[in-house]
Amino acid sequence: MVSSFVGFAALAKDAGVTVAQAVFMTGIVWALPSKVVFVGAILAGASLPAVALAVTLSAIRLMPMVMALVPEMRDERTPRWVLYVLSHCVAVTSWVLAMERLRRVPRAMRTTYYAGLGLTLIAVNMVVVAVVYALADSLPSAVSAALLMLTPMYFLTSLWGSARERAGHVAMILGLVLGPLFHLLLPEADLLAAGLIGGAVAYAWHRMRQNAAA
Repeated sequence: MVSSFVGFAALAKDAGVTVAQAVFMTGIVWALPSKVVFVGAILAGASLPAVALAVTLSAIRLMPMVMALVPEMRDERTPRWVLYVLSHCVAVTSWVLAMERLRRVPRAMRTTYYAGLGLTLIAVNMVVVAVVYALADSLPSAVSAALLMLTPMYFLTSLWGSARERAGHVAMILGLVLGPLFHLLLPEADLLAAGLIGGAVAYAWHRMRQNAAA
């Protein structure tokens, strides 16, 4: 996870984002895909409505994760505001760790456990982004280029390995193919178009397989 934020810091600096903005995004947006979509849209020169819609669609994927995690954390005395705050800490890494380990934590201590896990991950990666951003100018160009590649490599490998359905792999392949194509055809909405079309085709293919099997 830290290695992916190293790549994000290099990407943010290359896009002209200030160190304060990059660190602020790390703490407030937190989920890395949304930040990568945001910075990528800046580099592509996308319009503000297109950026907002793309980032929103990227963040929606966290809703099912929150819905699965909250019942595991709360008890009858847990205040709602605590759950709202902890929902901000949900990202793939913290969610996977929590779902694996919360059942071994006494229910009354689960919100405390997840607060420590989630907030520590956020704080550590805010520091990582600030440090890497400050050092980026002193690094050789080959190292800077390698840092930029860490983030997409992290997502490609983690998403490919964690996909439960073959449709996830199909969607990723379509995204890799359609992304460069739409960058040429619709540079202001390339990420949004590639994601919507690739995801829709993968979902339709998945439903066709289910119907054929039934």
